[in-house]
Amino acid sequence: MMQANIFVVDDQAAFRNALEKLLSRMQHRIRSFQSGEELLAAIEEDVPDLILLDLKMPGMTGIEVLQELRPKGCDALVILLTAYGTVEDAVEAMKLGAFDFLIKTVDLENLEPVVNRALEHILLKRRVSYNNEHEADQYQLSNLSAHSLAMRALLVQVREVAQNPNVPILVMGETGAGKEFLARVIHHNSARAKGPFVKISCTALSPMRFERDLFGYERGAFAGAERRKLGLLDQAETGTLFLDEIGDLDLVMQGKLVGIVQDRMFRRLGGVEDISGDFRVIASSYRDLKVEVSGGRFREDLFFRLSAMQFVVPPLRNRTEDIIPLTKLFMMKYGLELGKEVTDIDPKAMATLQQYLFPGNIRELQNIIERAMMLCMGKTLTSSDLPGAH
Repeated sequence: MMQANIFVVDDQAAFRNALEKLLSRMQHRIRSFQSGEELLAAIEEDVPDLILLDLKMPGMTGIEVLQELRPKGCDALVILLTAYGTVEDAVEAMKLGAFDFLIKTVDLENLEPVVNRALEHILLKRRVSYNNEHEADQYQLSNLSAHSLAMRALLVQVREVAQNPNVPILVMGETGAGKEFLARVIHHNSARAKGPFVKISCTALSPMRFERDLFGYERGAFAGAERRKLGLLDQAETGTLFLDEIGDLDLVMQGKLVGIVQDRMFRRLGGVEDISGDFRVIASSYRDLKVEVSGGRFREDLFFRLSAMQFVVPPLRNRTEDIIPLTKLFMMKYGLELGKEVTDIDPKAMATLQQYLFPGNIRELQNIIERAMMLCMGKTLTSSDLPGAH
């Protein structure tokens, strides 16, 4: 458990001291205050992770202090302490953003689990925040490094299309070439960046499961549907719906997608009302959908609606200039994960990678570098560390 910076606010010295002793035994850093006014002055200079705040105090009450905290930019979790424990106070405190509400007891037996739960919540929030920021950063056009002419040209097109948040997009390319990555780049550089990126696999799911997951359903729609379940179309609201490998869908399911792509209208299974969604549709396919249409395996109307804007991600063998920059990116990634400081790659290993055709494209390169980083014993990656590229 993290060692937290905890502020204790209570006008009763004996209770305040008891809190300090207990929290100190839990290895936390403690500062205590006898009034809300003292607390508000202190947070101008010091930022707590958690505040234990008495509800009933002379001067400012705990509720009044809560009302002042957020405008000051303090996002610490707050646990309110009270000897009274009225439901009305609890409801009011939760509305103002308190994490929990604890009734004072002499032995403080309930305090430790509540504090630990609050700290777990803080760690989770930090992890989610970091992941969101990191994810957004890696997909920003300004952070992408394209060395081949093919990828530079593709990213110029992406920059233009990303600005239109509604036009459907079809991303074509071989397995492992980076179609989903490009879809995420489009999402994160558009006006929909703050919305969710929702992916559904058109390959991995049975038609029945695909339909239920995508559309959701109303209670009683089928045996076992005991309550309403929102589908991925609901979850994609304000964001992007990514239909991964749409060419693998059967014709019946393709037909159910036409209205979604055309006007973003759908109906839950068992529902009677059409729902209007606000999301962009991006579909990917390793199959040549023109050929699939000609062979009667893909609906022409769906293809036309998807193909107003098409991108083709070139295979890695056709953009060898990108191999070494991508290799160094993956070396950095797995170096951090594995705790290894591998800072360079020797010329022979570079040549080995550049001469390899990579039938599995970027995904295969990533797997090769992950294994190589595990095998590498020095600070330089060598050709002997590349089991999959000989």
